[in-house]
Order: sequence, then structure tokens, then C-alpha cells
Amino acid sequence: MSAAPVPGSLTSCLPGELGYLRAGLRGALDRDLDWRGAQLQCEGGARPAGNGLRVTFSGPDGDTGQKLRIVFGIAATPGTPAQTNLPTNVTVIVEGASRLYATQGENKCQVASMVQEALPGSPGAHEYRIAARGFCVDPATTLDGSGRLYINRFDFAGIARFEDNELHAPAS
Repeated sequence: MSAAPVPGSLTSCLPGELGYLRAGLRGALDRDLDWRGAQLQCEGGARPAGNGLRVTFSGPDGDTGQKLRIVFGIAATPGTPAQTNLPTNVTVIVEGASRLYATQGENKCQVASMVQEALPGSPGAHEYRIAARGFCVDPATTLDGSGRLYINRFDFAGIARFEDNELHAPAS
């Protein structure tokens, strides 16, 4: 099983415009994100408990100068070429501001469609381009419930690395 990403360990995403994140955020943050190229960092792999995959993106919050980190936990089978209607958990972290918003469950957001494409490999791990689009029907909230963040839509393409034993293992 892959280790969970270490905070701050994200690297540049896919080359050129192959990696991106677009999302509409409303409520506690009012942003239309369109990250790509050098401003975007991403990382992904199997979820630590082995129940799907996780893709993390980090980029600038143009209004505050701080970084935002957005994590998608998707109930999907790693390495499966195409999947639809996947329950998804979304977490948004405002780095340096001690603010975190989470959907706290997979019944509030959904990846409507996702494609996983194998990239030319590196030894010992399999790299995939993960491209997905989806939406949320309920807000992400602060852990105490006092702040709400609506994520009305999102689409992204990032990278995920899987070990042999993680590929095609069904999400539970």
C-alpha cells in the first residue's frame, strides 16, 4: 500500500497543459479556480485504507496569496480505464490559515466520469493520468460546522502512482 502524501511534498503536475484543476467555490471562499502549468502541483495514489484513490492538487489563492490544497478521495478502482458515478469526498485546505473544509462523507459529491490512462512507466510504480469531472450537492464544512464551502462543479487531470498490488483492486 502507498504511503499517504506528506504535506508539502507535492510536485509539479503533468507536463504542459496536461494537468489542470477547474472548480467553482462559493460561500466561505468565492473563487473560480483555473489552475494549470507551473502554478499547479499534484499527486495521487491509492487511499491509505485501500478503498479507492486519492488525487491532491495545490495552487495559488489569487485573492490572499496563500496556497489552497484540494483533495479528492474517490471510491474508484485504481487503474480501471473508465468509471462513472463515483462517490467522492472533497477536502479544501487553506494553507497557513488553519482553515479546512471537508464534505465528511462520500454522499455529498460525485465524480460523474473519470478516465485513468497509463503513462509511460517508471520502475516499481505505475503512473496514471487521472481525468475526472463532477459536482457536489451539499457543502464542505469546517469540522465544527461553522463554515460552509459549496463546490458546485470540478474537473481535473492529475497524476497517480500505484504499486502492483494496488492496481485493479476494487474500491470498497
